[in-house]
Amino acid sequence: MNAPMTQPTSLETKTPEPAKTFRILYAEDMRELRDLAIITLGRDGHSVECVKDGQAALGRLTAEPAAFNLLITDHHMPNMNGLELIQHVRTLPYIGKIIVFCSELSQDVNQAYCDLKVDEILYKPILPSELRAVLARL
Repeated sequence: MNAPMTQPTSLETKTPEPAKTFRILYAEDMRELRDLAIITLGRDGHSVECVKDGQAALGRLTAEPAAFNLLITDHHMPNMNGLELIQHVRTLPYIGKIIVFCSELSQDVNQAYCDLKVDEILYKPILPSELRAVLARL
């Protein structure tokens, strides 16, 4: 006779809390990706504020550099791209981590990000599990 199947308890199905939570500023021009980041990262216990381009991100970091401990930026954005944003951020008293999301980068742009000492460059599409692994390493 087979043992009766039991339903998992809510403790067994809950996503484990990450060891460290981040206060994230996410610069991305695509609204759908901003919404997805809020949901996905929020479920993991991170607080996420999204802005639509590099100019808006720079404004937030200039006003409150200590308000965030992780900046995630897309590379291709209107008004100010990710590289221009990071160049400006490096002049601020911002001490948090930086992740760049991109669909493709030239070798020169990739090197420029490396020279600016970004913590990670991740190529789209990015699976939530990949992002979680990167955040765990930071």
